[in-house]
Amino acid sequence: MANFICFDLEGPLSPQDNAYELMKLFPNGDRIFEVISRYDDLLTLEEREDYEPGDTLALIVPFLVLHNISEDDIAGLAVKASLTNGAAELISWLQSNSWKVFCISTSYEQYAIHITQKLGIYAHNVACTSFPISKFRQTLRKEDSLLLQQAEQDILTMRPVGDDDKIKRSLDHFFWEKLPNISLGMAIKEVRPVGGQRKVAALNRFADKYAQPLSNWVVIGDSITDSRVLQAVEETGGMAVAFNANEYALPYSTMSLASTSISDLREIMEVWPKSRRSGVERVVKWREKIGSKEDRGYFHWLSGRKDIDEIVKIHKRIRRLVREEAGKLG
Repeated sequence: MANFICFDLEGPLSPQDNAYELMKLFPNGDRIFEVISRYDDLLTLEEREDYEPGDTLALIVPFLVLHNISEDDIAGLAVKASLTNGAAELISWLQSNSWKVFCISTSYEQYAIHITQKLGIYAHNVACTSFPISKFRQTLRKEDSLLLQQAEQDILTMRPVGDDDKIKRSLDHFFWEKLPNISLGMAIKEVRPVGGQRKVAALNRFADKYAQPLSNWVVIGDSITDSRVLQAVEETGGMAVAFNANEYALPYSTMSLASTSISDLREIMEVWPKSRRSGVERVVKWREKIGSKEDRGYFHWLSGRKDIDEIVKIHKRIRRLVREEAGKLG
């Protein structure tokens, strides 16, 4: 009988943040992205209506268009992107042991499809964000460019966390009052990043296709865009795994692994088909008791756990080791 597993892309399978790397292709793009990424966190935490975590990928579209970022640029990053240590090994083992492997990613499709193909994950088992950037570029007018350039200058005066109030006020005004009045602002409404509840919807589509309830699934995520899909699977009795995760993903997960190699999860995947949660819980708690080895194998059982402060610290340290700059993003 087949088993079903679904990975987030950025973090579990590839250490880079694609959108962050894209924004670095123009001057100060990294700083602009960090502020907009923090704004994404703030909107998610306030539960803004019609906003999903990961909608950062819609918010940065005007700046990518302004600086002539192309589909070739995205594909070029995908070609150069590295894989998370142990990812190819784990995917290969899963597929040779009757697992059906899926990926649900907030990443733009030009990036997600290329990376998952590197790993041998079939394109029809991937859900990601459609992004027709060439079409958007045709809508940019000169007066729009001036508005976007001024917005960039304003954003560069802000710092994540320290300037949260200013970020919220200023970017609320820009994104929801000024931007909708220009043609490009209307066009980017087409971009619907696959994050938050849209990840849950994508997983439900895969689950329905194969007539497999969420309780039969293992899902692996690491950030705020994954929190809702992790929660959905945990609540149904499936296995929600937080890998090198942050404080937005860990509270919603069944168990966690902090490690410089995702192949450490193989031990869990060997147990799941035979004894499901009960068997995995025994193994994870045993591994937690014997401890980790250097920067690998920090396992924790999270379901029902109240105090995770020390676990968050461990994940934060390993996350920064594995993901470098991208590790500080929400």
